Amino acid sequence: MPIKILMPALSPTMTEGNLVKWHKKEGDTIVSGDILAEIETDKATMEIEAVDEGKLAKILIPEGTEEVKVNEVIAVMLEEDEDASKLDSFLANLDTSAAPAAKPAAETKTATETAPAPQPTTAPIAESANTGSRILATPLAKRVAQQGNVDLKTVAGSGPHGRIIKADVESAGKKGTGPRPMPARSEDGLTPTFDVIKVSNIRKIVAQRLTEAKQQVPHFYLTVECEVDELMRLREQINNTMDDWKISVNDMIIRACALALIKVPAANASWGGDHIKHFHSADISVAVAIDEGLVTPIIRSAETKTLLEISTEAKALIIRARDGKLRPEEFQGGTFSLSNLGMYGISHFGAIINPPQGCIIAVGAAEDKVVFRDGQFKVVKSMSCTLSVDHRVVDGAVGATFLQAFKDIITNPYLLVL
Repeated sequence: MPIKILMPALSPTMTEGNLVKWHKKEGDTIVSGDILAEIETDKATMEIEAVDEGKLAKILIPEGTEEVKVNEVIAVMLEEDEDASKLDSFLANLDTSAAPAAKPAAETKTATETAPAPQPTTAPIAESANTGSRILATPLAKRVAQQGNVDLKTVAGSGPHGRIIKADVESAGKKGTGPRPMPARSEDGLTPTFDVIKVSNIRKIVAQRLTEAKQQVPHFYLTVECEVDELMRLREQINNTMDDWKISVNDMIIRACALALIKVPAANASWGGDHIKHFHSADISVAVAIDEGLVTPIIRSAETKTLLEISTEAKALIIRARDGKLRPEEFQGGTFSLSNLGMYGISHFGAIINPPQGCIIAVGAAEDKVVFRDGQFKVVKSMSCTLSVDHRVVDGAVGATFLQAFKDIITNPYLLVL
């Protein structure tokens, strides 16, 4: 009997997805474990594998189709040696009335569609409208390219998986000299020309969840300044002992958060409507910026892992997140979130809570600060850390106690290696 291939539910919040690409074509022999297609969910672009064996007889939903409902039939397989004549009668009885019309997976429009106008000279920072392929570049590289009028499509990437990094853009920018042409204007003569970038499923869900969080969760904020001179010295000492691996400040902050949560379990909590959960282990969700928005892969039971184990796991998760290859179990759940913008030079900020979690900590850059101590002025490295708290879950005193425990660990970083 013909076998239905359904649009899978790849995350708890997924109700529909975009069918980005078919890896098999009609008539291909399918073996269990073969990659059939790529699906864009509300979290990432993921591959779906074949469960059954046979022949891909009919593709009902073409690649590029958006908003395909979960459990909708996207293709039909025939078992080995099954009579192909059965397919016609099977398809005739198959209800495809709800199938969506094919729409391109990525559309790019300009503001001057209705009247000819010069195209913008600034580089687009999303998908290429000419090639339909995503430009892999770090957010910093994109910003430098936009500021320096460098077209990312002409830049060769030297980062992981060919990703364009800042140095690549700067190198490409040095090749061009002379005055820059004036950017084009829209039809009204007032507005610059622009690209309209279609919102991905990931960004839609991120926007929806963050809006709900800010509207429904009663946030309050607590900030501490942590001196990190000892933390930096310890990191340097650790990294000097390793040739092929380096510990980051973020790895140390992840472990500090986990240890502080074990000391103050009331802060390691989530809201359940009519109950509050206090967790026995610290699963740290780490915010990672990707082209489509933000994802939060999780370091589970971080309090039980060494700095090297955390570093190894975090680096692998970040690479998979930026490549859109995270598995559902790698980003679902989490008991506490960390957002670190220090590498971007941000001194201080407040993050939005990731429900149902009760807290998220926002970490800024380590900066020189003059303090008066022991009768004299001295310069120290200081890092601003702001805890955003759901007041339904965590009270002010509990939040303050957690931050004190966190600060004690950060300022006495040898606790991280015990």
